[in-house]
Amino acid sequence: MENPKIDYTRYVDRGILCVDMKSFYASCAAIDRGLDPLTVPLAVVADTNRKGSVVLAATPVMKKKYGIRTGSRLFEIPSAPEIVIVSAQMKKYLEVSTQVTNLFHKFVPKEKIHTYSVDESFLEVGDNKGKFGNPEETAQMIMDEMKETFHLDAAIGIGPNMLLSKLCLDVEAKKRGIARWTYENFPGKLWPVAPLSEMWGIGPRLEHRLNRMGIWSVGQLANFPLDRLEKTFGVMGNQLYYHANGIDLSDPGAPIIHGQVSYGKSQILLRDYQDPEEVKHVILEMCEEVARRARKKGHAGRTISLGIGYSKSEGAGGFHRSLSIEHPTSITMDIYHSCLTLFQRFYNGGVVRRISITLGNITEDANVQLDLFDEGRDKKRDLGYVMDEIRERYGQDILLRAVSWTNAGTARYRSRLVGGHYAE
Repeated sequence: MENPKIDYTRYVDRGILCVDMKSFYASCAAIDRGLDPLTVPLAVVADTNRKGSVVLAATPVMKKKYGIRTGSRLFEIPSAPEIVIVSAQMKKYLEVSTQVTNLFHKFVPKEKIHTYSVDESFLEVGDNKGKFGNPEETAQMIMDEMKETFHLDAAIGIGPNMLLSKLCLDVEAKKRGIARWTYENFPGKLWPVAPLSEMWGIGPRLEHRLNRMGIWSVGQLANFPLDRLEKTFGVMGNQLYYHANGIDLSDPGAPIIHGQVSYGKSQILLRDYQDPEEVKHVILEMCEEVARRARKKGHAGRTISLGIGYSKSEGAGGFHRSLSIEHPTSITMDIYHSCLTLFQRFYNGGVVRRISITLGNITEDANVQLDLFDEGRDKKRDLGYVMDEIRERYGQDILLRAVSWTNAGTARYRSRLVGGHYAE
């Protein structure tokens, strides 16, 4: 079956800027101390009191001169008088990120901005008729003002839609500063990309499955039979095909991949967990957090996923499995019991260091039909919302499950953090 021919004239070039603040955390930390982020070797770590703490960010000099970058460990940083090591100050970074977003408001209205992360945002500036000039000129003005106002460097990818602007940023703009992809030139820039995991949105597991089908580059994916992709991956196969061909209809403020909304939580544990009962304690805490996030948006889900990563002492590895339940839920214990089912089925007795939980296949919680054979189900659901309201008002650690007070629990420690790090 022949692939459909894509008529790019049907798709408007919306002039989307994907703005990435270079070495954001490290730059903020340097500037806050009156240092030049371009010349000082500085590293931001999660916790300076733990030798195994992860490096969250490093200035360019730290990367080039000492080989220390995101993911390195504190104990790997050499002892040198010029090196500056600081703990993460997430509250400070969030304040600066908010101020940068306010700067963006000078160039585009609020509804045309999508804050993707603390250091990355999408702005829809339109075609070549904007009041600040064409998209490249607007991008340069934004970069200049960020440098002048906040002393922050940036890279900006420009594309006709959110997906291509993001890919332009990752593949080209991070090397050049500003780059622009169009529907005319993107195949020559995107299709040679390999391995597939270099393309935003394709992780190692999906890459492996595509490799097994003989797909090794984005160009091969873009020209692969659509019907075979859909047969293998369903809706995701359709998205993969059109994304490889540069088509994305997302709006700023909406998820980039439609239909992929989910609520999840993952964490690298502070130590190796050898006792499976302790692992279950952490799973319960994390299920509580996932359910709370779904309830905050008034959502429920049918598909629960559990990922377990084993310690390096076990040779790493692990598993990631999912199951779907009959009725969508936002109830903590429903999610927990599903995770236990997966854990008991696939856990091999190894030492655990990473856990991830996801609630997917999302629907509106208000539309979920109650189970006539479980009369207390509506009360369980309502209780979750009441507990969320109490935590929102008095603090996340005001109501904790008993497992959080055991040696295995992590919720009390995490309640003192902002964005996963100390809120200094």
